[in-house]
Amino acid sequence: MYQADILSADQFTKADIDRIVAKAKTMRDMVVKQGASDTLKGKIMTALFYEPSSRTFGSFIAAMQRLGGGIIPLHGVVYSSVAKGESLPDTVKTFASFSDIIVIRHPIVGAALTAADATDKPVINAGDGPGEHPTQALLDFFTIMDRFGKIDGLTITLVGDLKNGRTVHSLLTLLSLCRPKAVNLVAPSVLAMPADRLQKAKQAGIALTQMDKLDDVLAATDVLYVTRVQKERFTDLDVYERVKHAYVITSDTMKSLNKEAILMHPFPRVGEIATEVDSDPRAVYLTHQIPNGMYVRMALLSLILKKEAA
Repeated sequence: MYQADILSADQFTKADIDRIVAKAKTMRDMVVKQGASDTLKGKIMTALFYEPSSRTFGSFIAAMQRLGGGIIPLHGVVYSSVAKGESLPDTVKTFASFSDIIVIRHPIVGAALTAADATDKPVINAGDGPGEHPTQALLDFFTIMDRFGKIDGLTITLVGDLKNGRTVHSLLTLLSLCRPKAVNLVAPSVLAMPADRLQKAKQAGIALTQMDKLDDVLAATDVLYVTRVQKERFTDLDVYERVKHAYVITSDTMKSLNKEAILMHPFPRVGEIATEVDSDPRAVYLTHQIPNGMYVRMALLSLILKKEAA
């Protein structure tokens, strides 16, 4: 992975994922034991965020600093020269000249690829509109593997805005590298998983079931992955108002969920999971999923920027 771009979950093989998971565990152990290292001392990362972000932005910054590298944190790029009409390639070329790697979030699908085409420095896609979010998918995969030690044989239920949710788009792609028992896709019809994503998963042999009712699958679910309905992706806010709370996880919901299951959410949440659920030991979004984001991004930065012996 040395000097590689990370643009899409489609680019990974199962061997790639296994290597990233192993590296993330190493990074977690290092942080627990010593806090930081000088692995990437002298390297500079530009975080080029055109869209609002807190966890992804913060975890990339923390990841680079934990590894001893420097950062150029650009959050809210619309207030920079972009406001004067500067093109994305020009912005990328400028900051690539100052740094060793570009991490980009952008509201337009394909922007990360445009950025990668503009520079020979590695580029990481930190979310491109309703397209993909490969590093979120990697940390989600890591979280599931860390709890169960496998993906094969699990029943995974994805709930909410499956149309615009880039996290579930990328996660479904990674799940397709394994053999889960079943993947349930629970969403209102207007928020269904895009057809191209469904086709790829089916071609990979994944047993998919689409539905709009959650209750029927809770008892058999091992991983319940909830997403928010993304208001910023709607052109008709009346439709948003009708579906925004189509699924709300409460303590009563958790009573029906498999006792050994885990509840995940990529955050931010806007009412899909009641705060009363946070104390349930099956709720891992705050205790495991979010911290794992830093470890996985540390793993990626290390693999991309430091050449390792074969």
